[in-house]
Formats: sequence, C-alpha cells, structure tokens
Amino acid sequence: MQLLEVRIPYSMQHSDSHAPLSLLLLTRYYLPGFRTSAASLAAQNFTMPALSPTMTEGNIASWKVKEGDSFSAGDVLLEIETDKASMDVEAQEDGILMKIMQGDSSKGIQVGTRIGVIAESGDDISQLEIPADEKSALDAKKDTPAEKEEPKQAASSEQAGGQKQPRKSGEKAPPQKYPLYPSVAHLIKENGLDESAISEMTPTGPAGRLLKGDVLAYLGTVSPSRPEDIMKRFNHNSHLDLSNIKIAAPKKTHKAPVKEAPIPEKRLVSLPVSLAAVIELQAKTEDTLGTFIPLSTFLERAAEVANDALPLPSNYKPTANELFNQVLGLDKVGVQASRGRYLPQIAALPPSSLTGVAPKPKAKVDIIDFLASSTKVSPPKTRRAPTQPGVSTGTNFFSLTVPKDEEKRAKVFLQRMKTVLESKPGKLVL
Repeated sequence: MQLLEVRIPYSMQHSDSHAPLSLLLLTRYYLPGFRTSAASLAAQNFTMPALSPTMTEGNIASWKVKEGDSFSAGDVLLEIETDKASMDVEAQEDGILMKIMQGDSSKGIQVGTRIGVIAESGDDISQLEIPADEKSALDAKKDTPAEKEEPKQAASSEQAGGQKQPRKSGEKAPPQKYPLYPSVAHLIKENGLDESAISEMTPTGPAGRLLKGDVLAYLGTVSPSRPEDIMKRFNHNSHLDLSNIKIAAPKKTHKAPVKEAPIPEKRLVSLPVSLAAVIELQAKTEDTLGTFIPLSTFLERAAEVANDALPLPSNYKPTANELFNQVLGLDKVGVQASRGRYLPQIAALPPSSLTGVAPKPKAKVDIIDFLASSTKVSPPKTRRAPTQPGVSTGTNFFSLTVPKDEEKRAKVFLQRMKTVLESKPGKLVL
C-alpha cells in the first residue's frame, strides 16, 4: 500500500524557498518519515514526518481523524507544531486510521517515530495486526554487538546469493564533500550503516559522490562492478561519434513550373482633334506680341490640363488613408479621382480623308512676269512653320494604348484635350 509515499524530482526538493506551504508538505516529509510494506492486507506504521530539512522533532497539536475513521485523499489527518510554524498533514490516498500511538498535545516526538497505524481503504481492521515499531527495532539493533546480530538486509542478501563487498584493507574512500543524496541517506539509515561502513564504499558518482548503486553493491544486492559499468556506459554515450555518419545525398526536388503573369489586355482609344484654333492663336500671338509659341508647348499644356482629376481605374486599390476615410464616411464627400500620366500619340490626317476633295495647289508666280510687272509687289512675309513634322494644321488623330481597366479613364483624357485645343486654346497661353 502506497498511502503517503510520493516520489518527487530532486530539483524540486532544492528549489522550494519561494514555494507555497502546501508544496512544502509534498516535497519534504515523505522520504525520511513514511515507510510502506509490500505485503497486502497489512497495517502500516505512520511516522512523524520531517516538515523541513532542519526539523528533528515536532509536537502533535491535534488529530483531525479518529481511530477507526476512514479518510480520503486530500483530507487533513493531523496538525503538527514546530518551533517555526503549525502545519497540516494531508493524506495522499484513501485509507483508515487504525490506531493512534501519539495522542493530541504530544510533545518532543522525534522525526521517524511511530505516531499511528493506518490501513488501506476497505480493509477489516479487526482482522489486522499492529505492525512492530521499526524505529524501536532499529535502535535495539544498534545497541546490540554486531557479531551477535544478523542484519535483516544481510539475510535477504544471502538468500539471493550476494555478499558485502568492502574495499581493500587499509583503503578508505575520501570523505564526502557534499551532502548525501536523499535516496542514499534513506538506504543507509534503513540498513543501519555507520560512517565506518560508508568509508568502505566505493563512490562512482560525479565529483566522488556516493550513489545508491554504490550502497547496494556494498550490501551485495547488486554486482560490485555494476555501478562502474553503468558509469562507463554513461560516459561512453555522453559523446556522440559522428565519424561513421555520411552526408545524405540531397533530394531531387521537382521545380513546379513557373506560371507567367498574364499579360494585361490592351485597348486602343483614339479621337480626332482639330488644331485649327491653336494655329490661329499661334499666328495672332506672333503678330501681336512678336512671340512665337511652338505647337509642342500647346500640346504639353493641354495634356497637363487633361490629366488633372481623372476618374479612377476599375481595378484601383485604395491606399491606407483612403480606407480610413471610407470608415469615417469621408469618401463620399469628394470626387474619387486621381491625376493621370497620359501623353497621346498624334498622327496627321490628310484633308482628303475627311472631306473627300483634294486641296487645290496654289498658283506659282512666274519670275519673268514678276520682273516685267510695273507694279511693285512686296515680297511675302516669312512666317515660321506653324506645325511640327507629323502634325497637321487641320484634323489630327490623337490615340492612347492603355490596359482594359483604364479605357474609360483614357477616353476622358482625350475628350478633355479635344475640348481645350478646339474650344479654349487661350487657357494654354495664360
């Protein structure tokens, strides 16, 4: 029956300076205090637990469970007082309190002394015998000469065919620099070993520390060479041998075919625009102000005016600021537009393509008639060419090649250029 025995990591036992009180009870009083028996349907001694590493004795303030009463895991069995605090002892499993050996207000009870007897839940305590006090038997064994006494552990070891394996005569182990592990101290105390026996043991732990296997080897429970064999195996496995490991060949990866980005569909947008008004304004400006403005300047200024505040493309993605304005409802206040960057291609159209009649050629003046004429004819006034190559003074063909999503936007741009160049060319001079 494993009623109040708990196995806990060693690191937890030494890191509880800031742990709650309930955790202190779980980490300290089981190892030196409680002992269990492997026999079934047998009562077990309940000893005074050590509630701290320095505790040697304690007082029983009161029992919370009476004799013959059953208890469940988590129930408080009794309250123990020390010189530092009063703490409750809780049960870890279900059971029955068979007998109270140390009643309420008992003082100065040494750690490990039997204070009660407990049984498993469901046992008939009337059919159980109260076990002997192990601490009293151990004290009596210490007072008896060693040659007249045969230790219990030695008898069991002889039945298994093992014998104690002391160190060679005259050879002693170096003194322990560190405290014994709790499991080692418990095993030594359980077998009644003293300092002289410890000095005969061969420590195989790190920094010469004594391990539980060393004590078992001394008692003959295990082979004397087993602790050393285990240590050799640990040391061998602590270093990984990579000399025989070969680098694996890289796996062949099949590259997925890269899908080319779809080519956006292009649209051609065109519009006929007459430059007659611009040519007329150009001539007036030169005659009046004596300043010649190239036709390219008129076209550049017209493109700037037409690019201002164009409708958004159909695939337009709003910016972060525009999304925020949509949340606030500010997107409905102003017109959704942006500035364009269009520059049209211009192709001159011959007059016959619009009127169907070829222009009449001008009559050439004969040089003989000019010299023989009595009237003085003033030479024609030279004027700069009003147009640039590829541009007609009449109707021209303005076109843009744009993605399908910007077709409507491009049409608005060309319509604005047509309006400015044909109806309002004066705005381009101011």
